[in-house]
Amino acid sequence: MLEKYLNHLVVFIKRLHDVRFAGQVIFVILVLLMSWSGIKAIQTNYSLQKQIAALKQQNTVQQLQDNNLKLQNEYYNSNQYLELSARQNFGLGLPGETEVTVPESVALAHTAPLPKIASQQTVVSSKQPAYQRNFQGWIGFFLHRQSTN
Repeated sequence: MLEKYLNHLVVFIKRLHDVRFAGQVIFVILVLLMSWSGIKAIQTNYSLQKQIAALKQQNTVQQLQDNNLKLQNEYYNSNQYLELSARQNFGLGLPGETEVTVPESVALAHTAPLPKIASQQTVVSSKQPAYQRNFQGWIGFFLHRQSTN
């Protein structure tokens, strides 16, 4: 088998002495080299285009953030923000407005009490094994029940 390959190599070398065959081999080699060079150039251009697109996208994001900060600065310089800030931080109001202070006991008297069922249910559920709590959780999920956790 080795003799067969060596025989083909000897025939190829003898054919290279022919000018036409040698010219064709050189032409094929040049075409392959030019194709390889073209493919590498296309690959380089593609990677550079990807980098350019990423940088353009970053630039757009930075411009949007810059515009957002400009709008925020405009809001902070507006009379609306200054009035709101004065009300929150200094307790100030517009002329003619009066401040009403409600004692804590009166405010708490008009709130709804927290349900005690939730605290009792957590005690019961903590006594259940983990697999049973998991099963109950899934049943509650599929039957659209409110979770008490």
